[in-house]
Amino acid sequence: MECNMQRKAIDRIFGIWLSGVELLRSCTAEPKATGIVWSVKKDVTQYSSLLLMNKIQTFAVYMGNLVDQTYTGVYHVNVSLYFYPAVEKVNLGSGIGSKADLIIPFSKDLPLNDGLWYKIENSTDIKVKEFEIPQNVYQAVLEVHVSFHENDEFWEVLVTLDGELVGAIWPFTVVYTGGIIPQLWRPISAIGSFDLPTYDIEITPFLGKLLDGKSHKLSFSVTNALNVWYIDANLHLWLDCKSSKTKGKLLHHSIAPLSVSSVIDVEGLNGTFVTKATRSISSTGWTKSSYGTITTKSTQDLSYRNSMVMAKDGNLQIVNQKIHFDDRVQSKMPGFNLKPKKSLKRFVFNIYSDYINQGNGTSLTVANVTLGFNEKKFKDKVRNLQKGNGFMVVKDNLVVNGVGNTQQIYKYDGFKSCYYRNVSRSNYTILYDEIGYTCNRRAQRHLDYGP
Repeated sequence: MECNMQRKAIDRIFGIWLSGVELLRSCTAEPKATGIVWSVKKDVTQYSSLLLMNKIQTFAVYMGNLVDQTYTGVYHVNVSLYFYPAVEKVNLGSGIGSKADLIIPFSKDLPLNDGLWYKIENSTDIKVKEFEIPQNVYQAVLEVHVSFHENDEFWEVLVTLDGELVGAIWPFTVVYTGGIIPQLWRPISAIGSFDLPTYDIEITPFLGKLLDGKSHKLSFSVTNALNVWYIDANLHLWLDCKSSKTKGKLLHHSIAPLSVSSVIDVEGLNGTFVTKATRSISSTGWTKSSYGTITTKSTQDLSYRNSMVMAKDGNLQIVNQKIHFDDRVQSKMPGFNLKPKKSLKRFVFNIYSDYINQGNGTSLTVANVTLGFNEKKFKDKVRNLQKGNGFMVVKDNLVVNGVGNTQQIYKYDGFKSCYYRNVSRSNYTILYDEIGYTCNRRAQRHLDYGP
């Protein structure tokens, strides 16, 4: 899928849905005085069953706008879908990458003059939607779209099934194109800003509860939320084509409660803050289909550490943050060697930001930023790291001067192939752009950010 866009307006979040299933969530680019043109490409193969349905479907695009004396603009958007024929064998236990047979959306119903996502405004705000699944499902994965806006940027997204917690998400810190210092993200946009990451929660162990032919409730909430969070989800289901009825049973489900510790030393607007949090969720269940009896164990282990220093009456901020977000899914069936699904993620976000009021409606902001992640999946490893520095001068709420420098290093070490890219820029000038395809597996051992 490719989206080509042209606009003259301040950065905004937007989404694309097909029959209520969200395909893409993205942020618009920051404009120049004369406007800007950009494109976003995304592989939407995992939605094949939806794309190939032989019926009329509703295709929806929502892009918010700002109307005032300064930033008002017009969007021009083209969305194209490209289809390539493919033949695929059934691969039990391979997860969402094997393309589900059916996708159920958890989003608002059309028609709307808004996005189809749910808006969560505070910690007591819970969004609930009822649903039913076919009675021949043997595997289920919930794909969650989430983005934070306005007064909130971090915390924990909770997903419950019939009132029971089944998964948690500690999202990667996406910096939108107008974030911190806009000059940092031109033309190298912050990681995830043009294609916000989604998060998978294995629902297969709970199929025993869902295969009763009755209606069930899926709920979303955010711990300690401030306004506003946009959340919706897609339930990917794999169906037994040789049977009209599968069976299942939940064998084990354990939840370690959210553990949070904070050390605060504050006087006025200055001080230090250190916050640590952990959470773990584990579930095991079996499903019986024509393929046999599959036992699935899913575990989530999450940890969070954030240290922050504020000085100069809050104008100077230093933040160092790390998130460990580990998912493991192990499926077993007699006579089959099912590959485990493992995603070990490390998110890092460090920032030094100093704000100086220069008087006469003028201010100077200086910032250094480190943003990135490591992820290990089975035999694949990815490292994506950005480092940037810059400044901007603002007068009467308009940027009148500024410089941004950003370097990004991306490394993929796969079982059969490798890819490397190192690109650097200053404002709109690309200083260098290096690309390689050579595997250096020994060097990959040193890609982690540390414990």
